[in-house]
Amino acid sequence: MRTSHLTPRLRRPVPYPAVRVIVALALASGLLLTLVAMDWHPLITLDGDIARATHRRAVDEPGLTHVFRILTDWVWDPLTMRLLVAAVTVWLVWRHSAWPLALWLVVACALGTVLQQGLKAAVGRARPVWPDPVDSAHYAAFPSGHAMTATVVCGLLLWLLRRYGAGRVLWCTTVTVAVVSVVGVGLTRIWLGVHWPSDVLGGWLLGALVVALTVVSYARFERRPERH
Repeated sequence: MRTSHLTPRLRRPVPYPAVRVIVALALASGLLLTLVAMDWHPLITLDGDIARATHRRAVDEPGLTHVFRILTDWVWDPLTMRLLVAAVTVWLVWRHSAWPLALWLVVACALGTVLQQGLKAAVGRARPVWPDPVDSAHYAAFPSGHAMTATVVCGLLLWLLRRYGAGRVLWCTTVTVAVVSVVGVGLTRIWLGVHWPSDVLGGWLLGALVVALTVVSYARFERRPERH
């Protein structure tokens, strides 16, 4: 079996603050979902004001808009993110024989996708419609699939790097790339006029919730008593 300079750290108990984070994310996600589903007027108005302002900029700056389309359609596309997860899963199995952890990673991403698509179908929120669109997208608007997928994937990869004791340079670089990717993909979706701002916020919150649940559930799995 091959070895790697990254080695898993010792098992730790589930910290109580992690449970509070899950509760906070669940409440925030549920509140936003409720407000979107009931078409709460202040939220809809704010969404519309931001969307109209950014769309005007997108139309007036075609060069920047083209760059954002490349980033959102290729670099930060959900398919790209899922391929990254597949590569990391292979690495976990090949270099560390970490079958349970690899399975946890795949299941977490799959459940995130199911949750995302289920909410899209349940809420059925229409996307912005423009007389002069700069991009197009399919399916319902809430939550943003790009924002949620990027949050789930980047969050889980950061968790794995922390588990395997990544060095300072690698850790700082990865955190920077992850933050830029998660924030960037959300902003590009608004700029391109295919999502309302609250769609992106919902994607971020739900993605963070999936990551938190994954981390805590795996910690509990590791702490389970072994049967002899």
